[in-house]
Amino acid sequence: MGTRAVVVGGGIGGLAAAIGLHRAGWTVDVLERATEPDDAGAGISLAANGLRALDELGVGEAVRAASRGQYSGGTRTPGGGRLARMDGAALERAVGTPIMGVPRATLHRLLREALPAGAVRIGVRARSAEQAGPDAVRVDCGDTVLGADLVVAADGAGSRLRGRLFPDHPGPAYSGSTVLRGITDRPVDLRADFELTWGRGAEFGHIAFLDGRAEWHAVLTLPAGTRFPDPLGELRRRFAGWHEPIPALLAATRPDAVLHHDVRELRTPLPTYAVGRIALLGDAAHAMTPNLGQGACQALEDAVTLAAALADRPGVDAALAHYDAERRPRSQAVSRAARQAGRMGHQLANPLAVALRNTVMRVTPSRVATRMILRHHAWTPPPLRRADAAPPTHPGRAA
Repeated sequence: MGTRAVVVGGGIGGLAAAIGLHRAGWTVDVLERATEPDDAGAGISLAANGLRALDELGVGEAVRAASRGQYSGGTRTPGGGRLARMDGAALERAVGTPIMGVPRATLHRLLREALPAGAVRIGVRARSAEQAGPDAVRVDCGDTVLGADLVVAADGAGSRLRGRLFPDHPGPAYSGSTVLRGITDRPVDLRADFELTWGRGAEFGHIAFLDGRAEWHAVLTLPAGTRFPDPLGELRRRFAGWHEPIPALLAATRPDAVLHHDVRELRTPLPTYAVGRIALLGDAAHAMTPNLGQGACQALEDAVTLAAALADRPGVDAALAHYDAERRPRSQAVSRAARQAGRMGHQLANPLAVALRNTVMRVTPSRVATRMILRHHAWTPPPLRRADAAPPTHPGRAA
C-alpha cells in the first residue's frame, strides 16, 4: 500500500480527503491554487450524512459547536404564504441531528486545523497529473514536480485534472441559474433558522448563524454570464416586494460582500471516479445543483469512503475500485434528484404549474416531506480505521 498522496484542491472535499488519509497513516500534501477560499463569504447547510462523515474524520464535534441547528422555517411564497414547514425536531429524531448552518469560512478553518502544519500549500497550481509507472503518479506544478502513490483530484466543477483524464467529456454545463449570495454585516431579527421563498424563476433563502448574522442567497433564471454593475442594488429592486426578512437581509449586507457565480453541473455523468492512481472527488467528480443542499455533503461522503477504502484494502488499485463502486451510483443519483428539485422549485415559471405545485406542497403532510429528505440524509459512513489502531478482524482470520 502506498503512503504518500497529493490532494489537488483545498476546498471542503479536498481538505476532508486529506484529513481522512492522514488519519489512515498517509503523508498528504494539499495543493490550493488560491491564496484564500474563493467562497469564504458564503454559508453552508450540513445534513446528517455530511455531519456523520465529519464525525468519522474526527472534526464533527468542533463543527457542531460552531453551527446553528435548523429547527424552524420552511418554504414560502413571495407574499409570505406558507408552502411547507420545516420540522427540524422530527428530522433530528429520525437521523440524530438537525441540519446545521455554519459559515463556510469557519468550516474551512476547522478542516485546515485538523491537518498537520504545512500540509496545505497555498498558491500552488497543479498543471497536470500523470502516471509515472503502474504504482506512482507525477504532479506537475510548474516550478516543481511532486511524486505520489495517489492523487486526489478535488479541484472543483471546472477541474483541470478531470479534463485531462476525460478529454472527450463535455465538462460542466450551465444549469440555467445564477446565484448571488452574501453574509449580513450585523445580526438580523429572524424568526426562522432556515427558509426558502420560491417565486416565478427566482428563489431567495437564508441560513441563520450562531452569532445572529445570516447567509442569504438569491437564485435567478438568467443567461449564463449575466452580471450587474450594482449587484446589491439589483437584488433590492428585484425582491423589493417580497416578504420580510428578505429586504432586511439585503439592507444588512455591504455591497462589496455580494458574491455572484453561475451554477454549473456535470450533467453528463463520468464513467468512473478512478483512473489509474488518480481519484476524482467532490465537484470534480459530480458537480451538482444546490437544490438539495447536498453538494458539500456528497464530497464529505466521498472523502470518508476513499480514506476508509485505502485504510482497509490490501492495495491502492483495489481500494480505488471499491471507492468508485461505492460512490458513483449514489452521488450521481443525488445529482439527478437535485436537478429535478430545481425544475420543480425556483426554475418553475408557468403560472398554472406554479399554482399546482404550491397546492400540492400545502396539502403534503410534513412527515411525508421528512421521509423524502431521509432518502439523502440517512447515510452511514464506513468506519475509518486509524493507522495506530489494530487491524480489523476478518472471518476466518486470527485477530
